[in-house]
Amino acid sequence: MSGTVNNGTGGNQPAANGAGQLAALAAPTLPSNISAALTPDKFDGTNFKQWQQKMHFFLTTLNLAKYLVETKPQMPAEQEANPDPRVHMTLENWEQGDFLCRGYIQSRLVDQLFNVYSEVKTAKELWEALDKKYKTFNVGSGKFAAAKFLNFVMVDSKPIMDQVHDLQMILQEISDEGMKICETFTVNCFIEKLPPGWADFKNYLAFKQKALTLANLISRLQNESLKRERAETVQTHDANVAEFRSKPKGRFNPNKGPLNKVANQASTGFKKQAQSPQFPKKKSGFSGKCNHCGKVGHRGADCRSKAKEKNQANLTEDDMVAVVTEANMVEENPMLWWYDTGATTHICIDRQMFSTYQKSKEDARLLMGNVSHSKIEGTGKVVLKMTSGRELTLNNVKHVPDMRKNLISGTLMSKHGFAINFESDQLILRKNGVFIGKGFVKDGLIKMCVSPVQRNIVVPVSNDLINKKPVAYLVESSNIWHERLGHVNYKSIERLMNLDLIPKCKINKDKCEICVQAKLTKTPSPHVERTTEPLGLIHTDLCDLKYVQTRGGKKYFVTFIDDCTRYCYVYLLRSKDEVLEKFKEYKTEVENQLGKTIKMVRSDRGGEYDGPFNAFCQEKGIIHQTTAPYSPESNGVSERKNRTLKEMMNAMLQESGLPQNLWGEALLATNYILNKIPHKVTGKTPYELWKGSAPSYKYLKVWGCLAKVQVPPPKKVSIGPKTVDCIFIGYAHNSSAYRFLVHKSDIPDIHANTIIESRNVSFFENIFPCKDRQKLKRTHDAIVPANETSTSGTSVTEAEENEVEPRRSKRARKEKSFGDEYLVVFLCENEPRTYSEAMSTPEADLWKEAVNSEMDSILQNHTYIITDLPPGFKALGCRWIFKTKLKTDGAIDKYKARLVVQGFRQVEGLDFFDTYSPVTRITSIRILIAIASLRDLEIHQMDVKTAFLNGDLEEEIYMKQPEGFVTPGQEHKVCKLVKSLYGLKQAPKQWHEKFDHVMMSNGFSINECDKCIYVKNTPSGYVLLCLYVDDMLIMGSNKDIIQQTKNMLKSQFDMKDMGLADVILGIKITRTSEGITLSQEHYAEKILERFKKYSNGTAKTPVDTQLHLTKNSGEGVSQVEYARIIGSLMYLTNCTRPDLAHAVNVLSRYTSNPGHTHWKAITRVLNYVRHTKSYGLHYGKEPAVLEGYSDANWISDSKNSKSTSGYVFTLGGAAISWKSSKQTLLARSTMESEFIALDKAAEEAEWLRNFLEDIPMWEKPVPALRVHCDSQSAIARALNTLYNGKSRHIRRRHKTIRHLITTGVISVDYIKSADNLADPFTKGLTRDQVLKSSKGMGLLPMTKEDV
Repeated sequence: MSGTVNNGTGGNQPAANGAGQLAALAAPTLPSNISAALTPDKFDGTNFKQWQQKMHFFLTTLNLAKYLVETKPQMPAEQEANPDPRVHMTLENWEQGDFLCRGYIQSRLVDQLFNVYSEVKTAKELWEALDKKYKTFNVGSGKFAAAKFLNFVMVDSKPIMDQVHDLQMILQEISDEGMKICETFTVNCFIEKLPPGWADFKNYLAFKQKALTLANLISRLQNESLKRERAETVQTHDANVAEFRSKPKGRFNPNKGPLNKVANQASTGFKKQAQSPQFPKKKSGFSGKCNHCGKVGHRGADCRSKAKEKNQANLTEDDMVAVVTEANMVEENPMLWWYDTGATTHICIDRQMFSTYQKSKEDARLLMGNVSHSKIEGTGKVVLKMTSGRELTLNNVKHVPDMRKNLISGTLMSKHGFAINFESDQLILRKNGVFIGKGFVKDGLIKMCVSPVQRNIVVPVSNDLINKKPVAYLVESSNIWHERLGHVNYKSIERLMNLDLIPKCKINKDKCEICVQAKLTKTPSPHVERTTEPLGLIHTDLCDLKYVQTRGGKKYFVTFIDDCTRYCYVYLLRSKDEVLEKFKEYKTEVENQLGKTIKMVRSDRGGEYDGPFNAFCQEKGIIHQTTAPYSPESNGVSERKNRTLKEMMNAMLQESGLPQNLWGEALLATNYILNKIPHKVTGKTPYELWKGSAPSYKYLKVWGCLAKVQVPPPKKVSIGPKTVDCIFIGYAHNSSAYRFLVHKSDIPDIHANTIIESRNVSFFENIFPCKDRQKLKRTHDAIVPANETSTSGTSVTEAEENEVEPRRSKRARKEKSFGDEYLVVFLCENEPRTYSEAMSTPEADLWKEAVNSEMDSILQNHTYIITDLPPGFKALGCRWIFKTKLKTDGAIDKYKARLVVQGFRQVEGLDFFDTYSPVTRITSIRILIAIASLRDLEIHQMDVKTAFLNGDLEEEIYMKQPEGFVTPGQEHKVCKLVKSLYGLKQAPKQWHEKFDHVMMSNGFSINECDKCIYVKNTPSGYVLLCLYVDDMLIMGSNKDIIQQTKNMLKSQFDMKDMGLADVILGIKITRTSEGITLSQEHYAEKILERFKKYSNGTAKTPVDTQLHLTKNSGEGVSQVEYARIIGSLMYLTNCTRPDLAHAVNVLSRYTSNPGHTHWKAITRVLNYVRHTKSYGLHYGKEPAVLEGYSDANWISDSKNSKSTSGYVFTLGGAAISWKSSKQTLLARSTMESEFIALDKAAEEAEWLRNFLEDIPMWEKPVPALRVHCDSQSAIARALNTLYNGKSRHIRRRHKTIRHLITTGVISVDYIKSADNLADPFTKGLTRDQVLKSSKGMGLLPMTKEDV
C-alpha cells in the first residue's frame, strides 16, 4: 500500500511499508560527494562529547548543521487563507532539511537509543535532549581526566614515546572538558614524570634557562629515545672505548702478545686467525724501510702505528676520554672539581679558570662514556688551591664547554706520581708522602675540596705595545699586576703604565672577586619623592629599648609616620607580635578621621613585619614595601624619627632625674611635642598638615617638674591639704588633662608612686623633685677620700686624731655611678628573695603577674589538693623563687616565678627512692645542628611550662600552703601533692618518665646513644626531637611533620611554641645562607663584665708558650674568684669554644691553690676571650663526612709525669665534639701517650658512629670514621695484630682499638702535626697556628669586622 506519511513536522514524505518505512527514516541515503569515512560511529551512551563533535562536523559537511539551532518557521497569519507559493515552498524546504538532519542523527544511535528518541519532532529538540542528558551524565569526567594525568607514572620497561602519546591523549581529554592548563606547567609535568632511567636527561632539561614548548620537548624526547636505541645496538668493544689506550713501550706492553692481537682482530670480524705457541709466526725477511712510519724492519702493511690508528679511529688525539656518564648531569656550581678515575684527560668547562690558554687549531673532540662527542675549544693550564693551602697545577687541561662538570683525571694523576687513598667516603691525595688535599663522596661522585687561585688569562700583545719585541713574547696580564700591587685600582695601574714604570699590557677591567669581597660598600640610597596626599605612604619601624622596661612591662615602641604630613603615632608594646594589633588600631583610627585609605606601608625586614602582618596588608590591598637586606637607611624616615625620639626622651629623663622605667611616658610626651614642631622642608607643623589647624603651645609644660594637683572631690578632706605633690610626666591621650606621678601624698586614698590625670593643677616649672633630691644627697655625702689630702695640707689621719666627738668611721664615701644599665644589673643580680620583698618592689605588678601565672599552671594541672595533715607526717615547707630571664643581647625577656618545695627535708626511702634523670649531651645538640645545616632543615623550639608539674607522684608527700595563696578559712590545712613539684628529689625522674611514655606511645623511638633524642620516621618524612629538661629542639624534613609533632605535644602538655629556634641553653642559633652558626657572644661579654677588674686588655692566643705552670706551694691568691672564673669559662668551652679547651683544662688543675703565675695565665685567657668574643661555630652545607683528629703532649710538666690527651671531631666543616684532658695513667714514651689519646678518640668515635646509625636518611651502614693521628709509631702499633709489651693498660687499649678497626668502626690515618686539628688541645700554639686550627674547626668571627 502506498501513499504519504506525516513525519511529525507537518510535511508529507513518501510512505514505506513496515520495516522499510523505519529503515528509510533511520538510514537516509548519504550524498555521493560525501565519503563514508566521515560517518561517525553509533552512539551507545559513552564518550558523548567526542561523538557530538564528530556528528556536528558530519552534519556541517551536509549543510544540515543549521537545523540544530533553528526553530521551525511559521506561516504568517495574513497568508493562512491565501498562502504565497514562495512562502509555502520555503516551509517545505525547511521541513525536508530538518527531516534529513533528524534522520542522520537517529541513524547514528544504537537501537536502544533510537527507540527512545524516535518520537522527537525536530532535529533541534533531539539534539538538545541528547545534550542535556549526556552532558550532565559526564559532568565528573573532567575530574577523572585530571586524576589520570596527576597519577600517571612513566616506567623504564615501556617505550618512552608510547608513554608520551598516552599523556597527550589524557591532556586532550582535559582540554575537551574545557579545562585550560598552562603550557609551561604541562612541560614541567612531562619532565617530572620521566622514568628513573632518564634522570640525567631530566636534570639537564630542568636546569635549561630557555623555556621549552610542549612540541620542542616531545621532539627532544624523540631524538633522545632514538639515540639511546642506537647506543644499545653498538658492540661491546665500541662502548668500552676506554680500553683503547695508547700502547706503552717496553717489554711489559699489555697490547703485545697473541691475546691482545685476538682482541684487536675482534673488531674486524676475526679475519685473521690468532697466533699461538704451537704455530709461531714466521719472521718477515724484509729489511727495508716502512713507507708509513719510516722505521726499518717491516713493511707498511705490517706497521703497528697504522693498526693503532685504525683501532682508534673513533678517538681524538691523545686518547681523550671521559667515561663517567654523570659528567653530563647538570652542575649547580661550575667552580667545583670532581675526581674521575675513568677520564684520560683533565677537563674544564670555564675558560676564566685557565691561567694559560691556547685555542684548538683542529676540530678536536672528546669522547664521553655515553658514546657522545663534545668539541674541545682549547687547551691550557689551571692552578687549583686545595683547602689544605697547597696549590695543584694541572697542565694540558682541555676546555670543553659542553661538559657539566670539571674533571681531574685519575689516570694522569697516578701517572705523575700522585698517590690516592680512598677510605671512609674520603679521598686522600698525596705526592712523595706529602699531603696535598682531599675529597669526599657526594651524589656517588668524588668532589675535591679545591678552589681556583685566580682567574687570569694570558693575553698575547702586539709589537706596537711592547716596543717592537718578538711576536712570541707574552706580556703579563693586568690581573697579575693588580695582585702584585695589592689590589690597587685599575686607574692607578694605567698611570704606572703611562710612566713606563711597569710593562704595558691590555687592561682587563672585569670585576675582581677579592676586591668585591674586601672593598664593597653600601649602595647609596636614592632620593625618593614624597607623596602628595595623606595616608599615601606610611613609614613604620619597631625600636627595642633592650635593657629597661616601663612600669607596665613595655619593652618596645612602634612608630607609624605619614609620609605627606610627617605626623607620627607612637605605641608602646610588651612584645614584638603586638605590631599587627597596633597597626590595625592605627589604620581604623586614621582612615575614619581622614576619610582616606592607606595605600602603602614601608618597613624593614624585621620578623614582626613578616607573616601575619604581610598577609593582613595583602588582604586589605595595601602594598607592603620592605627595605633591602641590611639596609636600614632605606627606611630613613622611621630611623631618623626613632633617633630623635630617643635622644629627646633621654634628655628629658636626665634633666628631670626620674627613673628610667618612665621612658614610656617621656617618649609619648616627646612625640606629642614633635608633632607640633615645624618641618624644615615644608615650614609647617605635622599637626597643622594632619588636622588642618595651627597648634597651640600654651598647653606645654616642662616635663618632670613639680606640680600641685588638686585632690579630686570624692577624696577631698575638710581639714588638711587641698593638693597632692606630683611630677608632671605627660599629656593625656585624647583629653585636655595632664598626667602626673604622685610624689608625696598625705591623702589616705591617694598613694605615692601612682599615676593620675587632672587639669586642675599649678605647675612649678623650675623645681624638679627627683633631681633636687639627688643633688642634696651628693652634697651631703661629698667628703674628702681617705687616700687623699685636704687642701689645707692636713691629712685625714691627723683629722681623726684631733676629733673630740665619739669615734666614727672616716672612710671616704664616693658616689656610685651605676650607668645606664643599673636597672638590668640590679634585677639580674639582686632578684627578690621573698614573696613580700617582691610585692614591695617597683616591679611588683610584673612579679604579681608571674606569680599568678605559676599558680594558674599549678591549679590547672591539679598538682595538689587541700587536706588535713595525717598523724605521723610532716609537711614540707615551700617558698617562691624569683628570676628574670634575659635575651642573648642582655635585654630582659620576662619575669619568672617558681613555687619550690623544700626537698632537702625529704628522707630517702620514705619520701623518695630513685632520682636519676637523663639529660641530653651538648655534643648531641651540636650534631643535630650540623645535620640541620647539611640538610637545610628548619629548627623549631618549644618550652614546657612548669615541666616538673607533669610527673605523677607515687609517694605520699604533704606541703604547706604557698605564701600569698592560703585558702581563707582553711589556714590550718596542708597541700597533698598529687603530681611532682619543683624542688622534690624525684621531680626530674617523674617528668622524664612521663614525657618518655608520651613520645613512645606516639610512634617515636629513642636514640640508643642519647636517651633524650627522639626519632620518628614516616613515609611522609622524618622528625628529630631533642629534650633538655623542659627545652626542646624539633627539626624535620618538612614543615607538616614538624607541625604535627607540635600539635601532639600541645595536646599532652602546656607548651609554649617559640617558633624558629633562636637561643638554646644560652647559645645563640643564627641561620645564614651558608649554614648555621652557634655563638655565645653575650655570655662572653657577661663574663668579661663580671671579672673586668682582672682583665682590661686583649690577647691573640689563649696560652703564653713562655709561661710554665707548676703547683703553688705558697699561700693561695683569691681562690674563690679563681674558681668562679674557671667555672664560667668551662661552660663557654664546653658549648662553642674548643680553642679554649686546653687552657681551661690546664688552669683548672690549680683551682685549689692558685698562685700569681696562675692568675697571670687566667688573665691572658680572659684577654683572649675579649679579643675573640664574637667567635662562633659555623656549620656549612658540606662536607657530610665525619672525621676525627687525635693528639697527645708527653709530660709537659717536669714535676708531673702524666701527659695530656686531646681529640676533636668535625662534621659539616665545624667541630661537634672535642676534649682536652690529663691522662689518668703514666705513659713511658711518646708512642704510649699518643696511643692512649688515640684510645680516647676511638671511644668517642664509636659513640658518634652509633649515634648516626639512628638518624633517618643517613647512609647505612655508617662508613668507618677516619681518625687522623700524627704519630706513625702509634698508628703502626694500632695496625699490628699483636701486642707484645709489658703494660696491661696499653694491651687493653690495643685490643679495643684493634676491635674497632677490624669491625669497620674507625680507620686510622697519618697526618702531619701542622695539619692536626687536635694539636691546640694538648699544648699552647703561636698566633698563626691558633688562627689556622680555629678555622679548621669552623670557629670564625660572627662579624666581618673581626675577619
